[in-house]
Amino acid sequence: MNTTLLGLKKINKSTLIIALLLISSLNSLAAWAANIDGLRLWRAPDNTRLVFDLSGSVQHKIFTLANPDRIVIDIKSAKLNTKFSDLKITDTPITKVRSATRNSTDLRVVLDLKTSVQVKSFSLKKHGNKRDRLVVDLFDQKQSSTKTVEKITQQSNDKLRDIIIAIDAGHGGEDPGAIGPKIGKHEPLEKDVVLAISKKLAAMVNAEKGYRAILVRTGDYYIPLRKRRDIARKERADLFISIHADAFKDRRAKGASIFALSRRGATSETARFLAQKENEADLIGGVGSVSLDDKDEMLRGVLVDLSMTATLNSSLDAGAKILKSIDSVAKLHKQQVEQASFAVLKSPDVPSILVETGFISNHDEAKKLSSSYYQTNMAKSVFSGAKQYFNQYPPAGSYIAWEKSGSKSIAKAPINKTSTRKSIAEREHIISHGDTLSAIAQRYQVSVNQIKTTNRISGSVIRIGQKLTIPAS
Repeated sequence: MNTTLLGLKKINKSTLIIALLLISSLNSLAAWAANIDGLRLWRAPDNTRLVFDLSGSVQHKIFTLANPDRIVIDIKSAKLNTKFSDLKITDTPITKVRSATRNSTDLRVVLDLKTSVQVKSFSLKKHGNKRDRLVVDLFDQKQSSTKTVEKITQQSNDKLRDIIIAIDAGHGGEDPGAIGPKIGKHEPLEKDVVLAISKKLAAMVNAEKGYRAILVRTGDYYIPLRKRRDIARKERADLFISIHADAFKDRRAKGASIFALSRRGATSETARFLAQKENEADLIGGVGSVSLDDKDEMLRGVLVDLSMTATLNSSLDAGAKILKSIDSVAKLHKQQVEQASFAVLKSPDVPSILVETGFISNHDEAKKLSSSYYQTNMAKSVFSGAKQYFNQYPPAGSYIAWEKSGSKSIAKAPINKTSTRKSIAEREHIISHGDTLSAIAQRYQVSVNQIKTTNRISGSVIRIGQKLTIPAS
């Protein structure tokens, strides 16, 4: 045999073997598109969140099974590099997490459940120092109820209503917020610092007669931004305060600041609010509010825009009072209330502010923010400013409005909310956000013209904090 031909055959055979090995190797790499390096869990009051930490992006499918209740998550071309045994599934709907390989390359994860849940999932691409993630949310099956004005009146148990302050601790769960420089052995996380301040603030609010606090986030879990705002609206809060700790690439930056919604943000939110059909029958302005379900499109737009404008003005007023109060315990980053289009502030009928308690990226301020003493003083100053605002503009029907009106001289104790309003109305009514002349007239069983004549009002414009003399019905 020709030696040259023999050499070619040997080369071809060797090349074929190498090629097969390369193909096999490539197939092996293709088989595992991503590794699952960790699985984290957070429990919120009404939902459970699972986060899969991935080495790369994946495709997934998710479905539920009944009898018994299960959630099945199929992840394409994925390999499990972690254990589920470390997951703390107590107080969650999950009883067990198990997995198995399918089709030699795919991974199936099964969540055994105590009860049925609503499930949603989405993928997050790698961003900054955060890797690819697969997020699975399990929402508890609970019957929701909407508080109406009538229900609130019935729940008052013959007492004047409290001023409700919704306190929102920013970030939470898999979102740590800003991370400060190392203090001792630990790096302070924004989500922990602001939750500590929020809890202290809530305790102070609840200890004050005539006030009640709603903690939007009570633990280490994440709540979507718009849902935070909607929780405050559902509770008919008189003020929404979102607590944060700022960060900047220049670690010399320091100081506390307060934000309200920008006017451009308010305008865009009006359009978005009206675009959602389910909001058309919503209530604007809490007690004495105006229903939108019987109004035409143009009038709805005008009403919501007016409500947004009034709410923004109230936000700026409350923010100014709180900023001045904070100045006594912290250096201010800016001397006036700033404005930005933060999603969490975009409520059409709840005055809302965002408090940056300091720069956690600054070493000195990170030390302060980690201190219980500073956290307490910051909470005190925020509440002090809020009380100054409500003492000047007390919501109608509240204990603070009753107290300010001097009703103590004619009554030993607060009585039913409706009758209290009538007794206060014999002298004056203080305009709160959402009030309209027609609603006030209906409440006190007088005509709009009577109110306008008594108070020498020529048009239909009223302002928050304005005092109206209510004529006898």
